[in-house]
Amino acid sequence: MGIKQLFSIIKDECPTAYKEGEIKNQFGRKVAIVSRSSTLYKQPTNSISGCVRCRNIPPKIRLLILCSSMSIYSFLIAVRSGGEMLTNEDGETTSHLMGMFYRTLRIVDNGIKPVYVFDGAPPKLKSGELAKRFQRKATATEGLEEAKETGTAEDVEKFSRRTVRVTREHNAECQRLLKLMGVPFIIAPTEAEAQCAVLARAGKVYAAASEDMDTLCFDSPVLLRHLTFSEQRKEPIQEIFLDKVLEGLDMDRKQFVDLCILLGCDYLDPVPKVGPQTALKLIREHKTLEAFVDFAKNDKKSKFTIPEDWPFADARDLFFKPDVRPADHEDCEFKWEAPDIDGLVQFLVTEKGFSEDRVRSGAARLQKNLKSSQQARLEGFFKPVPKTEAEVKNLKRKNEEKNEEKKKKAKEEKKEKAKAKAKPRGTA
Repeated sequence: MGIKQLFSIIKDECPTAYKEGEIKNQFGRKVAIVSRSSTLYKQPTNSISGCVRCRNIPPKIRLLILCSSMSIYSFLIAVRSGGEMLTNEDGETTSHLMGMFYRTLRIVDNGIKPVYVFDGAPPKLKSGELAKRFQRKATATEGLEEAKETGTAEDVEKFSRRTVRVTREHNAECQRLLKLMGVPFIIAPTEAEAQCAVLARAGKVYAAASEDMDTLCFDSPVLLRHLTFSEQRKEPIQEIFLDKVLEGLDMDRKQFVDLCILLGCDYLDPVPKVGPQTALKLIREHKTLEAFVDFAKNDKKSKFTIPEDWPFADARDLFFKPDVRPADHEDCEFKWEAPDIDGLVQFLVTEKGFSEDRVRSGAARLQKNLKSSQQARLEGFFKPVPKTEAEVKNLKRKNEEKNEEKKKKAKEEKKEKAKAKAKPRGTA
């Protein structure tokens, strides 16, 4: 889930903290992708499979670390035919493999070297959120069965997407595929985003690539979003810089994490009546969650009710002291190898029914792009010129004007709807 409405706050309050562009703008970087498997079962936490050593990473080449967990889930949702997940002749699901293979090729074709990071066991504090997700899946499953009997094809597809769950087998197959492709991956002790942030801070990777905004809470200097989206969606890559977010919000990291917890994260239930603007106002006014909770519980003027079980300090500790391996741990060393073409053909073609011509063509692209030395990025030679204070103020002013215009338009539309509703029936 990540942090609710955090990007909208960044967009409004910190216009210089993010930029949008095409995937080709990430040329020359190596990326670690969060690859979330199902968080309803535990991953082994005592080993990192497929992680190979590399002691000579060129300093000019920056890496991008991608949390692959959400990637697998998104492939199962998006890679479909006629509303159903792709399968081979034996009825085995292949959407996750199709997505992982071709999206990774697209990333590599654009001059990026990916590293995938898989989740380990979820923190205990996350069990409540996982239970809710499990319940939503169960409800969707019931809806799907009913839609199959009485609903439309559109209803069936809608509920089918809601029942998608990444299994242990999906996970293992994606790891097998990556190994055959010569693309390294890591299994984190717990949260993949937290492990990515460690590598990014150490300079072993350029950024963490994930859809979850809580990656910033784990102190990743740069977050990339939409990197594994399909080309058809035409979504620009979002590049978010944590230092500029903190500067734009005029907060230190602790206050920023407190803001994110108040906005709503995977670890705690939200506080009723607290939306994004209210959360921002409360942290700016009270500075810490301790002070806000004290106000909410003891001040008669408070309109806020803190949930009965709301261990915000424990949630904060998970962001500040996550279970991760240090960047210099031997398991966190990796390199890209030549693809095993025969192995890919055996797995994807013989076992999974893929087109042999396409698999061999893809393997040839991998072989060419992964073995070639990457061209240094211009920023290695020229430092970007930061925006002046006047330019930053101007951007903020423009954003504020846009927001005011939106609010005004929404208010007028609300009035028009109210007038239309109030008109007696039969009148023109």
